[in-house]
Amino acid sequence: MSDFASPRASRRAFLGLAGGAAALLATKAAPVQAARIKTGARIVILGAGAGGAALANRLVARLDGAQITLIDGRPEHWYQPGFTLIAAGLKPASYSVSGTTDWLPREATLIAEYAAEIDPAGNKVVTASAQVVRYDFLVVATGLTLDWGAIQGFSLDMVGQNGIGALYAGPDHAARTWAAMDRFTDEGGQALFTRPATEMKCAGAPLKYTFLTDDYARTKGNRGKIKVTYAANNKVLFGVPIVSEKVRMLFADRGIDTVYDHVMTAIDPGRKLATFTTPEGDKELPYDFINVIPPQRAPDVVRNSPLPWADKWTDQGWIEADMKTLRHPRFSNVFALGDVAGVPKGKTAASVKWQVPVIEDHLVAMIEGKEGTAEYNGYTSCPLITRVGRAMLVEFDYNNDLVPSFPGIIAPLEELWISWLMKEVALKPTYNAMLRGKA
Repeated sequence: MSDFASPRASRRAFLGLAGGAAALLATKAAPVQAARIKTGARIVILGAGAGGAALANRLVARLDGAQITLIDGRPEHWYQPGFTLIAAGLKPASYSVSGTTDWLPREATLIAEYAAEIDPAGNKVVTASAQVVRYDFLVVATGLTLDWGAIQGFSLDMVGQNGIGALYAGPDHAARTWAAMDRFTDEGGQALFTRPATEMKCAGAPLKYTFLTDDYARTKGNRGKIKVTYAANNKVLFGVPIVSEKVRMLFADRGIDTVYDHVMTAIDPGRKLATFTTPEGDKELPYDFINVIPPQRAPDVVRNSPLPWADKWTDQGWIEADMKTLRHPRFSNVFALGDVAGVPKGKTAASVKWQVPVIEDHLVAMIEGKEGTAEYNGYTSCPLITRVGRAMLVEFDYNNDLVPSFPGIIAPLEELWISWLMKEVALKPTYNAMLRGKA
């Protein structure tokens, strides 16, 4: 930690660089100023989170007279990239919480309830109160569901007690996870980190928290009192091969053990044992601290609709979508945005930033009777924290090629302070600009 506390360059200089990077990121995909298009189109957006809010703001700026309706029953907006920082004791739970309506344009209508049925053949959505909402265009941006019930013996009220963490569950649970991790790195024992076998949002988060726990133990002088094990769901640590190999090397350097092809299915809090399916059968691993991450699936309203893929991800229910246009191939007036989209990459906030302009382009073109031209290349970004004050800014596309935003300035596979500041300082302003339709 000493090199973080006393960097050669001043903190002010680095903050200035991070701020400049944030400004660049915020303007990189800014809306093109164009004449507003007059239309009476009815556009329904399911979900008023990052994707829904960003798209609504951009469409309001592009369309004159459109009826834009968002359907979402959650009153709070969660800045999910902040959960890892909360679970590391670096930010309070309130850091990630704002109001859903704080980010929505006045010109749009919010129906503050959840959707209960999607009928793409009838061009309508039915809400939980049986309200029928008809549309000309539908954008599904519901996010995903954390299937906690798939972990036998687990319940969310356990989080923060007896060494159990679950930072994905929400801001308050991330704070409870920090309390449990803080106690563990004082007392010592066996730390166990997991990830599900399903597709998941921010696949780097389980790795980040493994690194952070190791780092906190070192900072306290207690690394010799703990053992750290990461349970990978398959034979790699990350979906991009070069990044997976880098993480493997860092784990080896820091004495972090790895077991492969382990998928968690159950927990016994009394005996402090986690059960995993493996190619050799079920195995139990002990823990004194564990970060539980459950399988992740599309919400029931999506899974029970005609929209998901019929021949892949059948257990998860992601929406069938063209990987470049995010448009549904069977229902041409339907688009999938964000975590719920059935495309090979893209379950991060950074991905949403690049998906929204693509959907905007094609939706507006359809209103005009034209064909859109924008394409999503699978851009995904992961500021992969490796210790407090250091991170790797990993950006990649559908081909698993690294696509750095700052070539020659930020090396993607080096542990840098500036990459850490991109996560801690620059990312949230860029995210907020995206919500406003400005990025």
